[in-house]
Amino acid sequence: MLSVTPIPAFSDNYIWLLRQDTSPEVCVVDPGDATPVIELLEREGLTLSTVLITHHHPDHTGGLRELIERYSPRVVGPANPDITGIDESVADGDELRVMGRLFEVIEVPGHTLDHIAFFTAGIPPLLFSGDAIFSAGCGRLFEGTPAQMHASLARLATLPEDTLVFAAHEYTLANLRFALAADPHNPDVVQAMEECQRARELDRPTLPSTLAREKRINPFLRVADAGVREAASAHGDTDTDEATFTTLRAWKDNF
Repeated sequence: MLSVTPIPAFSDNYIWLLRQDTSPEVCVVDPGDATPVIELLEREGLTLSTVLITHHHPDHTGGLRELIERYSPRVVGPANPDITGIDESVADGDELRVMGRLFEVIEVPGHTLDHIAFFTAGIPPLLFSGDAIFSAGCGRLFEGTPAQMHASLARLATLPEDTLVFAAHEYTLANLRFALAADPHNPDVVQAMEECQRARELDRPTLPSTLAREKRINPFLRVADAGVREAASAHGDTDTDEATFTTLRAWKDNF
C-alpha cells in the first residue's frame, strides 16, 4: 500500500512524501526546503531514494542540493537546464516506476512552461499536480498563456473522478473565497468552505482533494457553467470556455 504524507514547508507549501508499505525507502515531491524533509527522515529512520520535481520555481526545488549531497537520490523532473540536480529528464507520456507504482508524466504548461504533473492510475489514482491545479483554483500564469493553462486543466479533468489531487500549496480557503464570488449560486462551494475552515482550525490540511470534488467547486474547471459565466461577464469576455477562463484568471489575480 502506498501512503502519502504532507511535510509542511515555508508558509503554505506541502512537500509530499510517498512510502510503500513499511519500506524505509521514500520519495518526496517538490522539496523546496530540505530541512523539514531531513528532520522527518532522520526522526523516522527513512532513506530518500527518489525526488520528483514538477517545475523550476525555487519553492519546489530549493532543497535539492542539500538532499542530493546527503542522500544521493534519483531525481526526476522536466527537461529544464535551469534546474540543477535532475538526472532523469522526463516529458509528456513518459512512464516511471516509483514506490512500486507506475507513474505517467503529463505536461501541463501555464503556470510555467516546463510544468509537469505525475499521475498513477492505481487504487486509488493519485495526481501530484504541483502548481497547475489547486483545490478550488489553479496556478497564476507566470510564463504560459491562458489558452495553455485552460488546455492543461481540461486535460487533467479527463482523469478518473476518484483521482486524489495532491497540490503543492495550502491555498484552499483563499481559492474558495474567490469561488464564492465566481460561482455564487453553487451550494457545493459553500459546503466546501465550511469543511475547509474546520480543517484549518484544527491545523489539518485541506488536501488531497478529489477530481470529482474539484469539478463541483473549482471555477476554473467550471467555465462552461452558466452561473460562472454570468458572474465572470462583469469582468470580461465570456463568449467561449477559453475566454471565460481568461477572464476568471485575470479577475482572480486582482481579487
